Amino acid sequence: MGCGGVGRQLLQHIVSCRSLHAKQEIHLRVVGVCDSKSLVVASDVFTRELNDKFLSEVCRVKSNGLSLSKLAEFDECLIYSNSESKRKVIDIAALLGKSTGLAFVDCSASYETIAVLNRVVDLGCCIVMANKKPLTSTLEDYDKLYSYPRRIRHESTVGAGLPVIASLNRILLSGDPVHCIIGSLSGTLGYVMSEVEDGKPLSEVVKTAKSLGFTEPDPRDDLSGMDVARKALILARLLGRRINLDNIKIESLYPDEMRPDVMSVEEFLANGIKLLDNDVEERVKKASLKGNVLRYVCVIEGSRCEVGIQELSKTSPLGRLRGSDNVLEVYSRCYNEQPLVIQGAGAGNDTTAAGVLADILDIQDLFP
Repeated sequence: MGCGGVGRQLLQHIVSCRSLHAKQEIHLRVVGVCDSKSLVVASDVFTRELNDKFLSEVCRVKSNGLSLSKLAEFDECLIYSNSESKRKVIDIAALLGKSTGLAFVDCSASYETIAVLNRVVDLGCCIVMANKKPLTSTLEDYDKLYSYPRRIRHESTVGAGLPVIASLNRILLSGDPVHCIIGSLSGTLGYVMSEVEDGKPLSEVVKTAKSLGFTEPDPRDDLSGMDVARKALILARLLGRRINLDNIKIESLYPDEMRPDVMSVEEFLANGIKLLDNDVEERVKKASLKGNVLRYVCVIEGSRCEVGIQELSKTSPLGRLRGSDNVLEVYSRCYNEQPLVIQGAGAGNDTTAAGVLADILDIQDLFP
């Protein structure tokens, strides 16, 4: 579900890994692909699949911004649209769920997949997610998705391909209580913070990040801290915290008068963001005088769950962070004086899709 950058990259990974997987006697049979408007499925979901040539064509069509309906000329597929597609998805889940370990893979960025995921989980299907929205919706939706915890994987919702969720689950299942998590979980904000540390104005750094493709088309989507807050909520709920987004303290890097509904992105980049330079520069200097640096981090400790700028020691794993890498420090009974540190590339379609593929393969081990 979802044919954007991550979804297309996942299909390309599946195709390119055929020979590798064949050596391990694994074959991933893709029986359907859908976007927000259409569903394409194999003509017989019991015995057939969307072959590699067809999957490559899906990627080409979607890369050009076209509809999946353009694939109607292919004999091996059936195409459904709108509400009809949702009914067909549920039908396929009922047919294949418990018997085959059918996996629904959510690579969208939408809340609209939640209703489908809630239905298919009861039909015996596995769920793999790169989409953070379902896991950061209501606690009722979260509990429903996690009603069969062995059948859900969502590593890519927090650190792209980094083993964050798997590591935390191993610690928790061993009976080792996690009492604190501190992490830099935004490649964009990690890059911004390490660059302003070098004395560059925030406005210049953000414009450079945008030109490099590190930010969303409107950089305020990153600077608001909401993406980090969603990741923090996923981690907090994994630790057993019964909270919602409203319970998280979120520091935005821009004031309310620069919100997207008040100021256009063009005005923000041309004039608005320059007004933030002095304040950030002053905070960087104050931290430096104490031997510290500024990082945009999430902190989960006790009842505290917040995201924002923190002063950290230059010698800490987070303080040493440069560029767009992600870093997570996990403190528990066993990892007390020296935390478990997970670091690496935490963004990008390629890395995220690789994490999704690893989750799909991992979850298939549940089925003979």
